[in-house]
Parts: sequence; structure tokens; C-alpha cells
Amino acid sequence: MTMTATAHNPAYTAAAQARDLVKTYGAGEAAVRPLNGLSIDIEAARFTAIMGPSGSGKSTLMHVLAGLDVPDSGRVSIGRRDLTSLSEKQLTRVRREHVGFIFQAFNLVPAMTAEENILLPSKLAKKTVDRAFHDRIVELLGLRPRLHHRPFELSGGQQQRVAVARALVTRPDIIFADEPTGNLDSATGTEVLDLLRAAVDEFGQTVVMVTHDVSAAARADRVVLLADGRIAGDLIRPDVQTLSRAMLEVTR
Repeated sequence: MTMTATAHNPAYTAAAQARDLVKTYGAGEAAVRPLNGLSIDIEAARFTAIMGPSGSGKSTLMHVLAGLDVPDSGRVSIGRRDLTSLSEKQLTRVRREHVGFIFQAFNLVPAMTAEENILLPSKLAKKTVDRAFHDRIVELLGLRPRLHHRPFELSGGQQQRVAVARALVTRPDIIFADEPTGNLDSATGTEVLDLLRAAVDEFGQTVVMVTHDVSAAARADRVVLLADGRIAGDLIRPDVQTLSRAMLEVTR
């Protein structure tokens, strides 16, 4: 497999870094270690996909990188912020001000309109919304006619577009997407991937996506393969066939 040389590029900028991550759940014979000394750099303004078999550590890695979970040992940083040295209150502030999230289950607030859901992170972080950028995102996602609808009045694809808009509008340092196409039909899933690609290519944002779908992962600039809590492969712009072969090697 082609190993990335990105970290050795003089122009390289890390949006997030992790060093020697260890995370264990349970104890004794029941202990599971989804992260086992893992180190990774996430390049800024790039689309990185994380793949691996069930139990490989991909979701745990995303949660630790995003500050949603704490490693047993090792260090994590977003930009110049060392997350492992922060209190829970400080972590919450970093997540609000510097991180965007897109979840498979959408995680919209049922009582709020689409517009209110989109603006919620900015309101919580007490950040002034760039209305021109907000309007551009809303138009790009085709949400203008749906801004005053609540989630139950929207299709699954429309709800996911709202979730994408919510993640983009605050212009976070990094966006984490957890199986963002998992609950969508193929056509709508393709639309969401187009939007994530646009977030990187048009707006210069950083996207990290956990997925089991090789077609989705092939849209990324880089695909990191995990196995047994470690990096088992690191591919730059692989096509579907190359990625499928790599996944077969990892699962053997």
C-alpha cells in the first residue's frame, strides 16, 4: 500500500495530531483495546477517510480526536490546543468553537426549525454568524425553502443537509463525519459526499470521515486503514478497486 508522505511536506499543516494513543475498555480477559499505540496527523484543508473492520478502532479514534472521549495515554491536539491537558469545561468550549460534527443519526433538535438547528452551535459558542457565508451554504444545500420546517417535516436527505450546514456555518477548524451516508439512499448519499468534497475544495475546510463504504471513502484525498487499534494502511486518493483490495488485505 502507498504510504503517505504528507507529514514530510514542508507545506504541510496539521489540523489535528495524535501520538501514541492507547484506549482500553473493560478489564482482564474481557478487555478490548481499540487504540493500541496509534499515532496520526490529519492534514488541514484535506478530506481524510478512516476505514477498518468492525472493532478496528475507527470510531474510537474519531471520538478521541474530536475530544468526545479521553485516551488512557497518549496526546491529542487540534491545531495548537492539547486536548489531553484540558478540563471537561475547556474541552466543551473547544468542541463548540473549533469542531463540527455530522452524525449518521443527524442529531437535530426536534423542537427547532432547520434554521435554528443550523445556527445552534454559533449561538452556544456566542459567535457572530457570517450571514453571507450562511446564505451561501444554505443556497448550495438547497435548504432555503425548508429553513422554517422542523426535522419531522423533512426527508432524511434534507435532515442530513441541515446537519451538514450546521457543521459548516461556524467554519470550524475540523469537521468529523461519522458514517454520514449510512442512513441515506445512494443518490442522497452521493449528494452528501459532494457537499463534504465542496467543503474542502471550495471552503478550505478539514473533513475527517469514518465510513465502511469504499465508494464513499474513495471520494477522500487520503484513506487511513485501521486494524487492531493501529494504522494498517495509508493511501492517497485511491480508486474503489485499490481500496477494496487494501481492505481485503486488512481483514485477512
